[in-house]
This record gives sequence, C-alpha cells and structure tokens, in this order.
Amino acid sequence: MSKKTERKPFSRRTFLRSAAGFGAAAVAGNAFAQDSLQDVIDAPRRGMWDDQFDAKASRTAVSVTSNNPIFGLDTLYNTQAAIGQYQQIVSNGGWPKVDPQVKLQLGVSDPSVQALRQWLIIAGDLPREAGVSNSFDSYVDGAVKRFQARHGLPPDGVMGDYSVKAMDVSANVRLQQLNTNLVRLQSMSGDLGRRFVMVNIPAAYIEAVENGRVVQRHTAVVGRLSRPTHIINSKIYEVILNPYWTAPRSIVEKDIVPLMRKDPEYLKRNAIRLIDGSGNEVSPESIDWNAEKAPNLTFRQDPGKINAMASTKINFHNPNNEYMHDTPQQGLFNKLARFESSGCVRVQNVRDLATWLLKETPGWSRQQIEATIRGGQNSPIKLAEEVPVYFKYITAWAAKDGVVQFRDDIYQLDGAQELALQTTTAIEPVTGGADGLPQ
Repeated sequence: MSKKTERKPFSRRTFLRSAAGFGAAAVAGNAFAQDSLQDVIDAPRRGMWDDQFDAKASRTAVSVTSNNPIFGLDTLYNTQAAIGQYQQIVSNGGWPKVDPQVKLQLGVSDPSVQALRQWLIIAGDLPREAGVSNSFDSYVDGAVKRFQARHGLPPDGVMGDYSVKAMDVSANVRLQQLNTNLVRLQSMSGDLGRRFVMVNIPAAYIEAVENGRVVQRHTAVVGRLSRPTHIINSKIYEVILNPYWTAPRSIVEKDIVPLMRKDPEYLKRNAIRLIDGSGNEVSPESIDWNAEKAPNLTFRQDPGKINAMASTKINFHNPNNEYMHDTPQQGLFNKLARFESSGCVRVQNVRDLATWLLKETPGWSRQQIEATIRGGQNSPIKLAEEVPVYFKYITAWAAKDGVVQFRDDIYQLDGAQELALQTTTAIEPVTGGADGLPQ
C-alpha cells in the first residue's frame, strides 16, 4: 500500500474534523465516547474479549458484492485462484464440522464457537489473528455475515439451519463445485456485447451489464425444480407496458374451468375476457362450464394492477414461451427460496430494468414509461437495438478480492446431492404470477 493511500490511525482530531457538521456539543460527547472505545480496542488484554479485532469488526462490514459481472475476465482469473486456494484447504484436511447444540449468535459463549471460528478462519472469513475461543463476539458476527452473504443467505449473523447446512458441505465438494463452474464460466468468456442482461438461475438474480460493469442488479424469482427456467442465449427485442396475460391451456383446464363451475363471477372479478379465433369477445354466460372439455377460447386478462404480470413484460426470443415480468406479489422477493415460478422470471424493480433497456430507444424516458403505465394502455415497444440476454446456471464463482461465492444447486446439476440444500425443503407453487393462476 502506498503512503498516500495508507489508512491513518483514528484520532480525536480526525473525529472532530469529520463530525463538525453535527454541532460542537454533540461532537464533544461523541468524541469522548469514541476515544474511550478506542482505548478498549487497543488494550493489550481484555479478558474474554481479548481478540484485538472484534470491536473493530462491528464498524467494518466486509462487502462481498461487486460491480464486476459474473461473465468477466476477472471472474475467470479469480475463480482459478479460488480453485488453488481450495486445493490447499483440501490437502490440509479441510475444515472442522460445526455442530452447535445451541443457536450461535452474537453474545453466546459456547465450546462449539471454537469449531465455528476454525471454520471461518480456514475459509477466509475470519483473520487468523482473531484466534480461537468460546466467544461469539462482534468479530465472529461480522465473519458469519460475510460467510452468509457469499452463500446467498440473509446476512443476519445467526447460525440457523441453512447456515449450518452450508458449512457442513465439505471442502472437497466445494472444490469440485468450483471446477464444474469454471467450465461454465469459460464457455462464456467471449464477447457478450456492449450491453447485456445475465440471469443467474441458482442465484435468482439478474445483472444488467454495460461496458463491462454491472449497472443494475435485480432480485428474481425463477422456475421451481419441477418447472425449471431454461438455460438459453437469446436477445431481448420488446418491452410491453401494461401487458395482457393469456392463461396457458393447462391452467384453463385444471383451474379456471373448475373455478367457474363454483363461482360464475370469477372471470369478471379478475378482468379475464374470452376471445374467439376471430378476435371477438365471448360472454362467459354463453359457455357451458359443465361440458366435458374446456371451451376452445383464449382467456385473456386485461392490463391493470391485478394483472398477473402487473406493469411490465420483457420479451426475448425463445421456444419455451418464457419471459421476464413484473408481479403484483412483491413479497416473493423477500423470500430465501425464490424458485417458485413455472419457468418465467419475475423481476424486482422491473421498471428500472425496462428504463435501462429502453434508454437507447427514442421517446422512452423514465418519465414517459411511468406516464404510460399510469395511463393503463397496452403498449408494446420494440427496442431500437436488441439486447443480448443470457440465462445461465452458475453456482460457484469468485468476482472480487478473492471472495468466493456459492449458491444452492437447486436443479441438481453439479453432481453432489449435498449441494442441493433447499430441495430438502418443500417449496409449494405460488398461485398468481404470469405462469400461475390469478387470485
């Protein structure tokens, strides 16, 4: 590190200068408290809290995200380096089993914390200088959060079931997972385009990449194990604002017709119209809903807030009738297991993605997009230039500063059963959404 960039020791003077805008009285009180805290941190021995780094860790969160795209030259280099690191870990005997008998979280003192500390040190989440003790202190808390973030788990610092299961995967299996994914990454090492969208299915998130940098990252809901989202290279050609939703034939036969037998107002309540082959609307009252076969009609839901695709649909060329879209069920994005669709991909903050896709299409600023959505008129928009989109399956990679990322092998493609952690939990299909039945 050069002298210009070297971090200087924290001092009372530095604190006062940086905090001047908060008022002299507040600064004086806070500075005194900060100096006291610094004295505790720098003390040579602090009883059970003798790990010199613990209190500092509470102020220094380690970020594991990056604006480097998964499909970048840095990722290949870093993943190869990670493979070398994990080969060394395996040759040294791997890591210990973490089998806590109590819930491990900040403030707990338990013998099982020793194994947790050892695991975190070997994996690179906890510096060796932190040492091994029974204390789950603030530095262990920071290390657990780092571990959780790079495994796609909520970084809450609590060793719950999924965190324990992820730690229970052996170093050798993780090494093989890295090797498997290196091949996948190498297959995408060519020119992917000036602007492109990448959907990482097992991570259930989306990257919008421009000039080699991630400019947007979106949480997604992707296909469940029984109806997986397809791996594909394609191009986005159209954004539809206020889209119609057309019910698949399977949903018409298995769900809508039985519902209409019980509730004749179902179609009307959900703004679903019946359209014949000539484009004419057919009255639901004219249909015999008790007939053996479902009517040979199109079941089309009008645009609006209750529409299964909500405000936006993004079309790309593919033979599977899959697309990306908005959803009225925004709570789905808060779930850990976001593998619940029938193949289509629901996108959180989809209007941001639509704005980015349309920014080079004249006449479609964010203001115009929002005004059109408010107007409620179905509006298909062809992109001035199609944007490449890649639906891929990457469960292990390293994109920044040696941070190794792992995700659940939800579709069981990596060759090791213990990597499909979330498949041991039943994930029920969710009603509603573009490939589900409206509420």
